[in-house]
Amino acid sequence: MISTKGYRYNIPWNLFLITVGAVIFSLGLKAIAVPHGFITGGISGVCLLVYYATDIFSPGFWYFIVNIPLFLLGWIYVSKRFFYYSTFGMLISAAAIDLISIEIGIKDPILSALAGGAIMGTGAGIILHSLGSAGGADILAVILNQKFNLRMGAFFFFFNIIIFTFSLTVLDLDIMLYSLAQTFITAQTLDYVLSMFNQRKMVLIISDYSQQIADQVLEKIRHGATFLDGSGAYSGQPKKILLTVVNNHELKRVEEIVFTTDPDAFVIMENTFNVLGKRFSSPKVY
Repeated sequence: MISTKGYRYNIPWNLFLITVGAVIFSLGLKAIAVPHGFITGGISGVCLLVYYATDIFSPGFWYFIVNIPLFLLGWIYVSKRFFYYSTFGMLISAAAIDLISIEIGIKDPILSALAGGAIMGTGAGIILHSLGSAGGADILAVILNQKFNLRMGAFFFFFNIIIFTFSLTVLDLDIMLYSLAQTFITAQTLDYVLSMFNQRKMVLIISDYSQQIADQVLEKIRHGATFLDGSGAYSGQPKKILLTVVNNHELKRVEEIVFTTDPDAFVIMENTFNVLGKRFSSPKVY
């Protein structure tokens, strides 16, 4: 399992993430979305609407102008460090949007929406793995995530519904729907990229041999485990419920330990979006 825990507060690492993510996002925007007349979500979508409606200045210029008030919110509600990283991300994004001039020759609009959404979601997710953002709606997403634990992908999707409603005054209905599909893919990809290095499996094991299973988990997998007190609803007999959290590739080893020890064990496995603590992720402080 790849871990970036030790690099989280390293300045070159954060600048690298922001730069790579911004270039990837801009590639999806300029090489796929713009040639098809799609709008993207977030503030970049607002800027594209203004650009399509007025044909004045460039999308990168509008992106720079609209970001100014949002950066003040980042300074006030997040941190100065977040502000500085996000300023770098915004400048890189604005430059990349204007400098990228290639077009990926995907003719089918549905395939274009899928490809554009996947590329832009990957880029946005890489940026948000850093301690900054690319500006725009990313700043609002980080503020709401920090204050109310609102998932960033969900925020972007619902924020974009409002943008697409207004886009009907500028775009054809078909283009708006393709853009909506593209944004849905972007939001899903974003959430996946954000969780792919932090997602773990929570395992609950109910067995008459909980202690033996726990001993093997500690010895063979070298993960901690916790006993929860429970009782059978029908029998009323006390039960020790074993709780442990493992990486995805360790899950089969846990299954082997459990069912070799007790073929009648009852096991619940659940995806977790994020696990904080020793051996896993540390809380992210912007």
